[in-house]
Amino acid sequence: MTGRILVGISACLVGEQTRYDGGHKLDRQLVATLTPLFKLLPVCPEVECGLTVPREPMRLAGDPAAPRLVTIETGHDLTGQMSNWCRRKVTELEHARISGFILKRNSPSCGLAGVPVHNSSATGQGLFAAALAEHFPHLPMEEAERLTDPALLETFIQRLFAIRR
Repeated sequence: MTGRILVGISACLVGEQTRYDGGHKLDRQLVATLTPLFKLLPVCPEVECGLTVPREPMRLAGDPAAPRLVTIETGHDLTGQMSNWCRRKVTELEHARISGFILKRNSPSCGLAGVPVHNSSATGQGLFAAALAEHFPHLPMEEAERLTDPALLETFIQRLFAIRR
């Protein structure tokens, strides 16, 4: 295999202004650490599934095991739109030979775990994160916020190299 290892990353983490409020969540330290080692592939589920920037904020609602993605103010259900995009995207990422993914914590699309589910005492997983985990059960995935721990970052990087081998 030739070329740099391809790692997906939530687009807001690399400074793309894709968030509902038109902002970003640039993680300078993470990007500076990973860019020399890997090719980062920014992905924004909300923008790529056709939502605008800015947009109405969204949240998970309903059954934590199968949450719905709904807008907070109007209650518009975007689950179908997001789920259809997720199905296409995981296939695209498989063909691209993605080796790992870094996601944004608490996002209703990208949160790996602990995402609040409205009107529930339980938490869930963002829709895109769930689609990634289902399609790629062995893919190294982590939330950016956890990678501030040097030991977790080192382990994640080792897993990326191992999966590439």
